[in-house]
Amino acid sequence: MTAKVPPSLPNSLPPRGISRIEASLYIGVSVGKFDQLVSDGRMPPAKIIDRRKVWDRDALDRAFWALPDDGVADLHNPWDAAA
Repeated sequence: MTAKVPPSLPNSLPPRGISRIEASLYIGVSVGKFDQLVSDGRMPPAKIIDRRKVWDRDALDRAFWALPDDGVADLHNPWDAAA
């Protein structure tokens, strides 16, 4: 008997919800730094599906874009006001 292979998304359709490890890789930081960014509000909190935490890729994009650019003195983070 052969094992069933779970279906996968095509490469042109990345998953909307991603794990904590995938989210940290997505924005280019370690898992520990990602946890810190979530804790201090610079990255969004997880969505909860049953007992599993997943991060919305679009919310990560918005939060990442709101991070300051190098050399720009901006203490205001527009992510704080995003709704």
